[in-house]
Amino acid sequence: MFQNDFIPPCPLSAGDTMELKLVKVKNPEELNIIIGQSHFIKTAEDIYEAMVNSVPGIKFGIAFCEASVHQLIRVEGTDEELKKLAAENALAISAGHTFFVVMRDAYPINVLGAIKRVPEVCNIFCATANPVEVIVAETESGRGIMGVIDGKVPKGIEGPDDVKDRKELLRKFGYKL
Repeated sequence: MFQNDFIPPCPLSAGDTMELKLVKVKNPEELNIIIGQSHFIKTAEDIYEAMVNSVPGIKFGIAFCEASVHQLIRVEGTDEELKKLAAENALAISAGHTFFVVMRDAYPINVLGAIKRVPEVCNIFCATANPVEVIVAETESGRGIMGVIDGKVPKGIEGPDDVKDRKELLRKFGYKL
């Protein structure tokens, strides 16, 4: 096991405060989601193009938290319900320069490479259909995502039957012959 060494807390300047919050992502249908960080107002349009160019006919919603000027949540997509869900989650997180993608009948593996190639995308926090909680830090300046909790804790190491099941699932999804 690992030994935890004591690391003293980073002192804040006099009067500075920081609060950590845990925000549960709303995803009642266990749809696939991608949460990431970007840096420019055209993020919503560029991710939209990356999505439709990766999977023709894909159903999705994108919400991008603008961090300056108007400070609005910019919303795009091909499905009104998914656009609304992406916007609700982006508003709950409210961290500047973050984006939220919700998709139906597609997997992150289908679009993640294209999203990562969008010039303004800086980071991907998660791409999953698991239950997700977002750890958000809030200061006087705003909010930022510190990390995500994506799914459950492993129960153990896979055995031969688990390997067989994994390979069958990949074939069922069409990712292996």
